[in-house]
Amino acid sequence: MTDRPLRRVIIENAYIVPVAGAEIPSGHVVIEGDRIVAVGPGPADAVFDGVTDGGSGDGDSERIDGSGCLATPGLVNTHHHLYQWAAQGVTPDGTLFEWLVASYPLWAGMDAEVVHGATTAGLAWLAMSGCTTTTDHHYVFPKGRGDLFDAEIEAARRIGVRFHPCRGSMDRGRSKGGLPPDEVVEEPDDILAATEEAIRKYHDPSFGSMLRVAVAPCSPFSVSGELMVRSAELARSHGVRLHTHIAETQDEDHHCVEQFGVLPVEYLDRLGWLGPDVWLAHAVHLTDKDVQRFAETGTGTAHCPSSNGRLGAGITRVCDLLRAGAPVGLGVDGAASSEMTTLAGEIRMAMLMQRARYGPRALTARQALELATLGGARCLGREAEIGTLEPGKLADVALWRLDGFFAAIDDPVVAFAYGRTPPLARLLAGGRTLVEDGELRTVSGAEAARAGAAAHRRLTGAARWPGRSR
Repeated sequence: MTDRPLRRVIIENAYIVPVAGAEIPSGHVVIEGDRIVAVGPGPADAVFDGVTDGGSGDGDSERIDGSGCLATPGLVNTHHHLYQWAAQGVTPDGTLFEWLVASYPLWAGMDAEVVHGATTAGLAWLAMSGCTTTTDHHYVFPKGRGDLFDAEIEAARRIGVRFHPCRGSMDRGRSKGGLPPDEVVEEPDDILAATEEAIRKYHDPSFGSMLRVAVAPCSPFSVSGELMVRSAELARSHGVRLHTHIAETQDEDHHCVEQFGVLPVEYLDRLGWLGPDVWLAHAVHLTDKDVQRFAETGTGTAHCPSSNGRLGAGITRVCDLLRAGAPVGLGVDGAASSEMTTLAGEIRMAMLMQRARYGPRALTARQALELATLGGARCLGREAEIGTLEPGKLADVALWRLDGFFAAIDDPVVAFAYGRTPPLARLLAGGRTLVEDGELRTVSGAEAARAGAAAHRRLTGAARWPGRSR
């Protein structure tokens, strides 16, 4: 297993979709260290002719034959709850609020061991679906259960993805008009102190950073207005980004009107929570004014189509947001409301949902791919570093096999987006191989799967299914 990027990697003969710029039917991507240094048609420049497959004798160079493959930027996941790998299958037919009420008591039992195991499995699953950068929104912190934030960061280091953990929070329990039970919320001063400590300890703002922290109070129905305002002040004083859930369901609309006298997005706007340093999860139920405000302020949206469908929440107005010029990325969301969903699969799901609502020209395969790459990078404020295949950008590259059955479709992007996700031939994050021929190379896939299953059993106390291996 490689602990550092190779000095040079050359991918040749692939169909290259840079996302920014014209597609290249047969071309090359040259990587030096953690950066892309060249993208173009035909074989790599003759200066690299001395590099042979498997290295040049010092183990620091590699040539990859991309024949029959599609090269895209590594995918960017803009919303997740990794701990929920341990709590999949809860309330399979409930609304968001019904599902949350059933889930809160279960989540209250998590500890650092559960979080580490669930995160290991969740990140492995993301990597094997082409994801090189992911967020995580962790907002449940039971007292006396270890350092949950550190547990997920350590798991991300092992898997090797670029990680944006969001220190979430809830301070508005049922006794204060919120949805969660009082035993799973924290006090505002404790939340802000822990959040600031996480920023100081972990946040790396440098170009090429593998770890950036965001501030992420959970939602209007679980967080006080005071905490929302103070969280925004804290984030902006440290130059980090803001994230929360908003406008996911009509139940949330009713709650906000009843409690605050306005709809969710207007409530956020009043609190100073719209801006180019903010991206919001779901944003399903938007008014025309909301869409315009997102565009005017540069506020991003993490679109989670499978989770929204699973919970019956609705379909986000992605086409309208894009037309207005607002940033939109894709998110898998937590596995407990989007069981076994892959990030690459969300490209297809987003495209089909928009077409189901707006017609067959609503979202093309290429637009859907852009949501999962450059769109996500824009939401995270990293469009100068990731999201496209261009010289000077970080070497986050996914190489998908489009030979075999997929060769029956002439357009490689259509073959990639319309049906089953093609096999992943290679995934590089910062020039380091995370996945090769569908198998994890940083940790054992079998080990990651066992860690996730063990986290589930530890959290739920579930008996092992007859015939299932540990």
